[in-house]
Amino acid sequence: MTDPPILSDKHYDEPSVFTAENMLREARRQKALESATVPPVCVLDPDGDIVRALVATGRAQRDELWACYHTDLYRFTQSESGEAEFGIIGCAVGAAFAVLVAEELFACGCRLLISITSSGQIVPLAAPPYFILIERALRDEGTSYHYLPPTEYSDIDSGLLDLLTGPSASASTSSAQSSGRGALEQAPVPVYRGATWTTDAPFRETATAIERCRKLDILAVEMEAAALYAFARAREKPVVCFAHVTNQMAQVEGDFEKGEANGSANALQLIGVVAHVWLHRAGAY
Repeated sequence: MTDPPILSDKHYDEPSVFTAENMLREARRQKALESATVPPVCVLDPDGDIVRALVATGRAQRDELWACYHTDLYRFTQSESGEAEFGIIGCAVGAAFAVLVAEELFACGCRLLISITSSGQIVPLAAPPYFILIERALRDEGTSYHYLPPTEYSDIDSGLLDLLTGPSASASTSSAQSSGRGALEQAPVPVYRGATWTTDAPFRETATAIERCRKLDILAVEMEAAALYAFARAREKPVVCFAHVTNQMAQVEGDFEKGEANGSANALQLIGVVAHVWLHRAGAY
């Protein structure tokens, strides 16, 4: 065997036989649902804490026309973005699930996807919790290799990076530990910039693997960004991924504390800031 199966017979320009549009068509038929669009800005919340907080405070309503077999979509508004409406899906954990949902959202009218995922600290920039704008993600998962040829990292779109941090930003490791500039200066907490490690196997984060990432100036470990950025590049869709560094892989007592409302308050303000600047650029309001 010269290549592992995950790298064999990949034809990246060949269209897929199975599409999100066709699956949603059949789901609507089976569920007797009308065709409907989602809000232009949607959010992936792998931990589900943001969704739970929105529902608990009466700010989010379940979208009855969302036809996905696996998830529920909720709608809410956010003052930081001029009361724009958002769609949000919780508990889509891991690269494969996140990209499956991303395909469906863009098939239903999403124009910008924001992911905020709980992450483990590798380089101690500060005491958790804090946020990192993921500029690039180490491809140690499987989904990205179905969208793009093998490379070490998946990267955020350079135009989106400039929009969020200013035209002087770069994805180089020399800038990895600096706070975001530009639009992200409006964020409620400091937002660092840099690389993360995306893995499919969180319980195989060994000391050797963590040390290797630390030497590469990788700041945190998470489970979705490399695949989402590969999808975004292949499909030419705008996706922004944030790591919410909330833990040290449970190596200390009292780990995984996120802050107010399980971190949802700060996360929602960050979502609003990103959406506000993107919607203005897109001419949405």
